[in-house]
Amino acid sequence: MAKFNSFEEILSWKKARELNLIIYKITNLNPLFSKDFGLKDQIRRASVSISSNIAEGLERQTTKEFIRFLYIAKASAGEVRSQLYLAFDIKYIEKEAFEKLKLKVNEVSKLISGLLKYLHSTL
Repeated sequence: MAKFNSFEEILSWKKARELNLIIYKITNLNPLFSKDFGLKDQIRRASVSISSNIAEGLERQTTKEFIRFLYIAKASAGEVRSQLYLAFDIKYIEKEAFEKLKLKVNEVSKLISGLLKYLHSTL
């Protein structure tokens, strides 16, 4: 099992937490986005799923379970990225915000990938 005392120590969880805050803020900024309950709720759920699955995976206290939940978190990061493209395409977010968010979610995804690689090497 990874050498973490709590999920709060995991960098990918910390970065996912930051992403959650940004997603919540941006989905309230544009009046059209804030009223699009389907997309707003889906992107929020997907974002929260990233940090939640990292936390839940670690709390399972086995490397195999942690790995399984990290894959779910990584998949949720892909979902957020895809939804960001839609939000940009329908002009809910500006290009600058889209690019910043895309970089942030890619960073989280890469951190999860690095953690997965490490965990696989310990099996």
